Amino acid sequence: MFEKLNTPILPQGYKINGIACGLKKVKKDLALLVSENLCNSAGTYTTNKVKAAPVIWDQYLTESKFKTKAIIVNSGNANACTSLQGEKDNEEIASTLATQLNCDKTNVLVCSTGVIGVPLDMGIYKKGIDLITPSVDTTNENLDNFSTAILTTDTTKKIVSVKTLIDGKEVIITGVAKGSGMIHPNMATMLSFIFTDANIDQATLQSLLGNTIEDTYNMISVDGDTSTNDTVLSLANGSANNTLIKKGSNSYETFKEAFMYVNTYLAKEIVKDGEGASKFIEVSLTGAKTQKDAKNIARTVISSSLVKAAFFGSDANWGRILCAMGYSDSSFDVDKVTIHFESNKGKICVVENGQPIKFDEDKAKEILLEKTIIVLIDLNDGSFSSKAWGCDLTYDYVKINGDYRS
Repeated sequence: MFEKLNTPILPQGYKINGIACGLKKVKKDLALLVSENLCNSAGTYTTNKVKAAPVIWDQYLTESKFKTKAIIVNSGNANACTSLQGEKDNEEIASTLATQLNCDKTNVLVCSTGVIGVPLDMGIYKKGIDLITPSVDTTNENLDNFSTAILTTDTTKKIVSVKTLIDGKEVIITGVAKGSGMIHPNMATMLSFIFTDANIDQATLQSLLGNTIEDTYNMISVDGDTSTNDTVLSLANGSANNTLIKKGSNSYETFKEAFMYVNTYLAKEIVKDGEGASKFIEVSLTGAKTQKDAKNIARTVISSSLVKAAFFGSDANWGRILCAMGYSDSSFDVDKVTIHFESNKGKICVVENGQPIKFDEDKAKEILLEKTIIVLIDLNDGSFSSKAWGCDLTYDYVKINGDYRS
């Protein structure tokens, strides 16, 4: 059992802040999280073959099981496609911060998000490190500053805290994310940070993060683009002093439930804030022969540009859904498929056992005009299910991305 907190808070043993250092013209653009103790850390990263310099750095550190003291994040510049200079700059960031924190550069994780192909202004960045390092604190205001400083085209902050009891000790898990465009299954131009005061071993944390990703961030899609900078990092500093959580222990399932909730919440918040989006769409698929088929079909439907466009127009064009299912390269019997649309305005069946049925178009329109829509797909062919989340594709998406660099 866990409780979602009305106001997000920092877990024990962390300090945080976000500032404007000049990498962007006006807005906050540099964020820092510091732990009093060295943390166990875990990470998952973009599947794009073109990886930004900070992704290469963080992936090496987490796979090598280095402890983590801090995460520093800049927005406005992705430090991607910047060749060897980008890697050198990234290492200089880690080294500069490590000197101020009296730790090794391998204890510093670095993340960047923003425009691709532009070298970082290291003069501005290093001055930013000088400003932000002494300013970190435990206040809710500073936590809010952090969640703001990592944003790019986002229109809302994405932040959540939950608490749970493990061995009688209160454990806090807080998650902060950014992401609005270039969001597609297998992660996207999104950054997500999950930090906790739980005492959990590194192998368990990495396994848990990897498994959680499959049912959260890898089940969302905004526009079909996969970024160079996708990163999800999780830190655990042990300040709660609970008995060590290991896979198979009594406390593992308790922590897993809370951890899963945080990541699911953040994943949904990202697609709700999709660039130009006006609707949040959930595809809830049941009755698949295998879990792989369930996930693949749900992801394919939510990723279809034609499906997204139909929802923008509040058009009950179920044929686009069946079409997407058909090219998903998964096994199902089209003659068993049943599809419903559901929202606060009701529920309507549009396909039953593979056959189109006559339905009230006006009622369907009323249902699809709502801001949150659920597509219920029953394959009637097995016991496996999955959910995927996305948004509609609007005129504003093109406007936002047509002049992104300006």
